[in-house]
Amino acid sequence: MSEKFEIRREVVVPGTPEQIWAAISAETAGWMFPSALEIPADGSRPDSPIIADWEPPRELAIHMQGPDGWFNNLEYVVEARDESTAVVRYVHAGVFAEDWDNQYDGASKHTDFYLHSLGQYVQYFAGRPVTYVSVEGPEASSAPEAMGALRGALGIASGATAGDTVTVDVPGIGTVEAIIDYIDDWFVGLRTENALLRFYGRNAFGGNVDAAHHLFAADADGDAATAAWQAWLSGVFA
Repeated sequence: MSEKFEIRREVVVPGTPEQIWAAISAETAGWMFPSALEIPADGSRPDSPIIADWEPPRELAIHMQGPDGWFNNLEYVVEARDESTAVVRYVHAGVFAEDWDNQYDGASKHTDFYLHSLGQYVQYFAGRPVTYVSVEGPEASSAPEAMGALRGALGIASGATAGDTVTVDVPGIGTVEAIIDYIDDWFVGLRTENALLRFYGRNAFGGNVDAAHHLFAADADGDAATAAWQAWLSGVFA
C-alpha cells in the first residue's frame, strides 16, 4: 500500500543566492546528477509542466504527478544570510509504494549527502563545465561489509574524518590525491583540485555500492573515466 513521505532540511551553503539558484536549476550535474530540465539560455522559466514555482534566485519547485495518487515534489527556498552564505530550505515529498521505512531511510540519508555536495560544488566549482560519470558496483558490493572494503581500497583509515587526505591509484587515471569532505557509514565524498568523487553505500538500502563523480577538468574524458572507475570499483569487490 502506498504511503506519503516528507523530508525537510535547512542548510547553510557558502555562496550567493544567484550561485545556488544556478546550481539547483541548471547545474545539477555538478553536485547531484544531470536534470532532464532544459533551461533556456537566458535563464527564463523552462517550458515544462513539472515546474510549479520558478522565482530566481529564491524559489524553485518541481512537482511530478502520476497514476493512482503518485507524486514526487522537490522544493527549494534560498535566502541570503550574509554576503557569502545563504540558507537553503529544502522539502522532498512524495509516495513510496512499498518498503516504506527502508526507502525513507535511504532517501533521507541521500538528501543529507546531496545537500552537502551542493555546498561543495558552490564553494569550489560553481559555474565550471562538468563531466558527470556514474558507475554501478557489482553484485558482491551488496554485502553488509561492502563499505568497509570500499574505504580500505580508498586508503581511508579507521577513524578518518572530514579534512583528512587520501591517495588512491586508479588504473587508467593515475594517482588520485583527495581531501575527505564527507564520510559516514553510508557515503564517502572526496574532493580533488578538479573533481567531486562520490561513493554511495546503497547496499544498506537493498542495492549495491555505486559511484558518481563530477569532473571539472577542461580535458576530462567521460568515457575513459567511466571505464576506469568501473574497472576499479569492480576490482574492489572481485
